Amino acid sequence: MSLRHWLRRQRSPEIHPDEIFVDSSNLQAFDTDQFEGRIERPIGQGALLFVSSLLLLLVGLYCLRAFDLQFVKGVAYAKQAAENQLAERIIFADRGTVVDRTGRELAYNVRVDAESDFAERHYGQYRGLSHIVGYTKAPTKDSSGHYFRTSFEGIEGVERAYNDVLAGHNGITLTETDARGNVVSESAQRPPQTGEQVSLSLDAEVTQGLYDAIAARAEGSKFQGGAGAVIDIETGELLALTSYPEYSSEALSRGREEALEAFFADERNPFLNRAISGLYAPGSIVKPMVAIAALAEGVIDEFKEILSTGSISIPNPYFPDQPSIFRDWKAHGYTDMRHAIAVSSDVYFYTVGGGYKDQQGLGIATLDEYFKLFGMGNPTGLMGFEEPGGTIPTPEWKEATFGGDPWRVGDTYNTAIGQYGVQVTPLQMARMAAAIANGGMVLTPALIASSSPQGTSLPIDPHAFEVAREGMRLAAQGGTAAAVNMPFIEVAGKTGTAQVGAQNQFMNSWVIGFYPYENPRWAFAVVLERAPAGTAVGAPAAMNAFLWWLKANAPEYLE
Repeated sequence: MSLRHWLRRQRSPEIHPDEIFVDSSNLQAFDTDQFEGRIERPIGQGALLFVSSLLLLLVGLYCLRAFDLQFVKGVAYAKQAAENQLAERIIFADRGTVVDRTGRELAYNVRVDAESDFAERHYGQYRGLSHIVGYTKAPTKDSSGHYFRTSFEGIEGVERAYNDVLAGHNGITLTETDARGNVVSESAQRPPQTGEQVSLSLDAEVTQGLYDAIAARAEGSKFQGGAGAVIDIETGELLALTSYPEYSSEALSRGREEALEAFFADERNPFLNRAISGLYAPGSIVKPMVAIAALAEGVIDEFKEILSTGSISIPNPYFPDQPSIFRDWKAHGYTDMRHAIAVSSDVYFYTVGGGYKDQQGLGIATLDEYFKLFGMGNPTGLMGFEEPGGTIPTPEWKEATFGGDPWRVGDTYNTAIGQYGVQVTPLQMARMAAAIANGGMVLTPALIASSSPQGTSLPIDPHAFEVAREGMRLAAQGGTAAAVNMPFIEVAGKTGTAQVGAQNQFMNSWVIGFYPYENPRWAFAVVLERAPAGTAVGAPAAMNAFLWWLKANAPEYLE
C-alpha cells in the first residue's frame, strides 16, 4: 500500500459493515417529528455576522439618543421639567366665626377677591370687646413665595383661647403648572373643613354700653383706665367683660404700622386686659366679705354697735408718745354691722378685723383664709385666659417682701379694709359679689354660652350672707353707693376707694353690687384706675351703664 493511500485511510477511517447494520436496525426508534436522528448543522458565519451587526446598530442608536438627550438638548429639557411642576397646593380653610349670645358676629371672614388664597379676618364694630375677642395673624409667605404659616394663628383673647376649635383644617389640591405659571390640571385630594363657631355668653351691646360708661367717667375724671364685669350669679356666665382703653383687633390683625405705633406709645397701656389681668387694691368693697367672716367666726353680733369718732389709736412700742393713728374717712358714731357696710365705716372694720380694746378681731390668719375662700389671691379659672392670682398680705408675705419687718396689728387693720398689699382683679371682685348675692357659691366664670355651672359652695351660715346683702342694699339706698340707686331697678352695692402710689397721690375707685335685690340674677364690678387723689368715686360709671341698658330697651337684663 502506498504512503498516499495509507494517509488517505487515516483521514477517512473505514466504516465497518457491522456499524452500518447496527444504525440501520435503530432507525425505526427515532421520532422524526422531533428531529431525532437528524444530523445538526452549525450556524453559518453569515448569520452570525448579520445578527451581530444588527445588535451593534441598535446599541449605537441608543447611545446616540442618550447623547442627544443628555448633552445636546439636556439644558432645555431640564428647564422644561423644572417649569412644568406637579405640586400640592393648600386650600385654606375658613376660620370659624365668633358670635355673642344673640348671634351678632364679633369675628368673621371676608373674601376680598376671587384670586385670594384665603378669606381675611374681620371684627365687629362693637367697642369694648377687643381684649376679649383678641386678634389673629394671617397665613404668611416667605421670600420665595411659599407659605411658612399655613393657617390663621390666634394671638389674644378668644381667638387664642379657642384657636384649635376655630382653626378648621386646610385641604390639599394637586396642581400642575406650565412654564408660564398657568394651571394645566388640578385635582382635589382633600377638601377643607371650616372651623367651628364659638358662641360667647357676652352681649356685645351691653358690653359696649359698659365700656362707654367707663370711658366717659375715666376721661371726665382723669382716670388712667378702667374695667368692668357683669356675671350671672347662677351659672357664672359673663354678660359683659370689658377693659378701657383698648386696642383695635382689626388694626393688629392687619399689622397697620401707624396704629401699632400709637398703641405702643400710649402710656395707659391699651394692651393690658384690666378686667382679667389688672391687679388693684380693692379698698372698702371687701367689707361685706369681712362682715360675713366675722359673723361666721362668731367674732361679733350683727347688732352690736361700735363707735367711730373718726379714728382709733394704738400705742407705738418704739415711740410711746407717738401712738399709731388709723383714721376713718369720717366720724360715723355708733354703727351696727349693716350700717357699717352702708356708710363704709373704717373704724368698725378695723375693729372686727384686728380687734380693739375689748372687741375681739378676726386676725390676719382668718382674714387670709376668708379672702381666699371668696376667690381672692387665686386665678378665677376663666378657660383659656392667663390670670394673675393677686396678693393677700400675711406675716410671711411681709417678711419676704420687706426684708424681715414684723407683722403689726396696723397691717391687719389695713388688710381688713382692702388696702396695704391686697391686690385683686375686677373679675375676682365680680365673682365675690356674685357669691354674696347667691348665698355662698363661688362660681368659675365662663365666656361660652350655655356652660355648665362650676364652683365651690362655702360652708357658711346663709344668714351671714343675708346680713351682708341688707347692708349693701342700705348702701345703695342712702349710703356710699347711692349713685347706683335707681327707680327702675333695686340694686345692692358697695363702693371702695384705695390709695395708691408712693405718696398715696393716686386713687382707684370701685363699685360692686348685684340686682335685682329681691331675686338677684346679675352681679357686677367696676374699677376706675389711678386718678389724682380726691377724685370723685366710680359708682356713677355703673349708674351710667344701667341707664344705657334702660335706654337701649334691654329689659331682660334688668329683671
